[in-house]
Amino acid sequence: MTTTQPPEPARWQFWIDRGGTFTDVVGKRPDGQLVTHKLLSDNPEQYRDAAVAGIRHLLGLAPGAPVTPELVECVKMGTTVATNALLERKGEPTLLVTTQGFRDALRIAYQNRPRIFDRHIVLPELLYSRVVEAQERIGAHGDVIEPLDEEHLKECLWGAYDAGLRSVAIVFMHGYRYAQHEQVAARLARQAGFTQVSTSHQTSPMMKFVGRGDTTVVDAYLSPILRRYVEQVAGEMPGVKLFFMQSSGGLTDAQVFQGKDAILSGPAGGIVGMARTAGLAGHDKVIGFDMGGTSTDVSHYAGEFEREFETQVAGVRMRAPMMSIHTVAAGGGSILGFDGARFRVGPESAGANPGPASYRRGGPLAVTDANVMVGKIQPAHFPKVFGHAANEALDRDVVGQKFAQLAVQSGRSQEDVAHGFIQIAVQQMANAIKKISVARGYDVTRYTLQCFGGAGGQHACLVADALGMTRVFVHPLAGVLSAYGMGLADQNVIREQAVETRLVPNALAGIEATLEQLATIARTELERQQVGSGTAVVHRRVHVRYEGSDSALIVPFGSLAEITAAFENAYRQRFAFRMQGKGLVVEAVSVEAVVPGDAPVEPRHALQPEREVPRRSTVRMYTGGVDGVPVWHDAALVVREDLRPGDVIPGPAIIAEKNATTIVEPGWEAALTDLDHLLLNRRVARAVQHAVGTTVDPVLLEVFNNLFMNIAEQMGLQLQNTAHSVNIKERLDFSCALFDTAGNLIANAPHMPVHLGSMGESIKTVIRENAGNMQPGDVYVLNDPYHGGTHLPDITVITPVYLADEVTPTFYVGSRGHQADVGGVTPGSMPPFST
Repeated sequence: MTTTQPPEPARWQFWIDRGGTFTDVVGKRPDGQLVTHKLLSDNPEQYRDAAVAGIRHLLGLAPGAPVTPELVECVKMGTTVATNALLERKGEPTLLVTTQGFRDALRIAYQNRPRIFDRHIVLPELLYSRVVEAQERIGAHGDVIEPLDEEHLKECLWGAYDAGLRSVAIVFMHGYRYAQHEQVAARLARQAGFTQVSTSHQTSPMMKFVGRGDTTVVDAYLSPILRRYVEQVAGEMPGVKLFFMQSSGGLTDAQVFQGKDAILSGPAGGIVGMARTAGLAGHDKVIGFDMGGTSTDVSHYAGEFEREFETQVAGVRMRAPMMSIHTVAAGGGSILGFDGARFRVGPESAGANPGPASYRRGGPLAVTDANVMVGKIQPAHFPKVFGHAANEALDRDVVGQKFAQLAVQSGRSQEDVAHGFIQIAVQQMANAIKKISVARGYDVTRYTLQCFGGAGGQHACLVADALGMTRVFVHPLAGVLSAYGMGLADQNVIREQAVETRLVPNALAGIEATLEQLATIARTELERQQVGSGTAVVHRRVHVRYEGSDSALIVPFGSLAEITAAFENAYRQRFAFRMQGKGLVVEAVSVEAVVPGDAPVEPRHALQPEREVPRRSTVRMYTGGVDGVPVWHDAALVVREDLRPGDVIPGPAIIAEKNATTIVEPGWEAALTDLDHLLLNRRVARAVQHAVGTTVDPVLLEVFNNLFMNIAEQMGLQLQNTAHSVNIKERLDFSCALFDTAGNLIANAPHMPVHLGSMGESIKTVIRENAGNMQPGDVYVLNDPYHGGTHLPDITVITPVYLADEVTPTFYVGSRGHQADVGGVTPGSMPPFST
């Protein structure tokens, strides 16, 4: 006789995004209904950990009560614990073990100069606190130049252990491919008692010593912090399955969550939520606009997640798969300032503690306060989590007092000051979107802007206007979409390996064999984690670049013709040209094993006949009208819960809900779809404003400064990514700038000061020598030191730019770069006796 096991009773699931300012919790009840909760991430007077406190709140448990597996099936979570530890340099004290002679290689690194005009350069604080040089060396082709001196290394490791270090990063030359010395060093470190051992061949098996080394150090520096946090959370939820979101956009078991994979843990959930909900709503091309309290994350999605395998975070180079996200320091908590000439927004943030002035903790004015001042945030419809008892609304009075002080200083009205700060923040966010769309060859006007995050809806229409976009999509869980994305994410394992081989027919078999080895490893890891119930799907990709260049693009593996065509199409879209006749190199290969996550289940509703939408009240809102001129408007205050599918809300209006506020600007219209989604469309053509008097207007001065600077930065990025010369792509010995019709400097990217100080003379020389003869499409090349050149190797390319039907140039762009094979008294143009 056989007996059947009764089905397991349905239990809760929790999906959590622990952000820098707020922690968002989405709970899936046993009956399948979703409930949400938002609380401050840092509120030590009320709770130890916001994520666990949010779970207890939704379960109705008392503070300190255990969360048991009888109640909760699983918790899926993204966290900023690792990110904050990296930013604040509060990770585990770490030992670096590297090849003899390379102790300073990670400190020297590359010649990036992010703050080139600072008179006092403050280098990022090193993550490792001690260095051991191992007496060993393996050559680039695997030949053992110097055997590893194990006794010497053992003695050094014991010394570091006795000094209190417990975390070690092991990075040897060519260790990504020939790992035998790293493996021995790891064994000796564990024997010495080190509890965290990170080796470069396991952490980042890719070329480039600096990126590989930094990634390994980050892993050793952050993994112990993560492990303690995981143990803390798991200790309050004994027996409950716990998963964490990785920077790559996939979930992993908490016990194998590594520091190198945690940097974008929270924002990655937002991109997953964006992609899944946009697909359900029929939007196949979306720009993600995730505006939180501390910063804004923007992303691009057109059917496939975009990932970066090399990036820089908090001054540290990382070679690990991460969602392609561009972050700008413009969030609801970005601090507002006036220096007597220009209004400034950020980059400093008020954070969660003390937070913006309206948070009742004595904080400074921030973007959130500007929206309170102009009426776009109504305190009565904002989470009441402020004050000593965490139950008060935003403080409108203190906001008015602080803006009154700024109004006196700037000679403008309170509301005009606040509106000006919002304009600047919007332009900063629009520029960030251009970097992940326009700069990569995507026509952003053909996309839908999907806004989420607590502050996204407050600025969505304005950001769309700044980009020429006409459609905005707002999901009902937009205020907690990153947390929602945790519940919809796939469970994945990504493995990569450097191969560095020319893309020729007889190389494909070896590339395919390497991919199969990685696929087996990835599948085995998923099975070991025992995650999900679906079948793993494996995606195989190759990282391809032109010979001599440094910009690898990732395309699917296939036949030689398929790989070549995919790469050339991607390269042309990104850089607007192809290098005819250049050979291709497969720099690395990667596989992704995926167990698909749950699809969003959202019922469709019948559209109701149009009606007069119920409004809770009519409020005053200061914003630009259809003509672009800011004035006070009567705006309908609508609560999302009062709406039904088919309702249409013309702007100006404020749509308030539990976790977010959406502003419908004048000229825009919001409609509630059959999926309960808000879709905003511009119904009145946007007025084009022309700048007048930007020299005296502190708002326009900052807006146009950001616009012009963004153009120069995009020029530099294209030049660096398409260059063959080490002088350009690694030494960064180049500069880009914009000039007016007289050859005067308008804006320059933070490149080489010696170039920028004299490039204007080169522009003026070209104008003087070619007056009346210039035509659209002309390009001029100059390296004369007596006409604005610096020295002979610095070659300047000058292009006149014509707008519309103008017969004379509207402005000029100039790019100057050091060519090693031109000028100089020795080969390479940089003799050792140069001054």
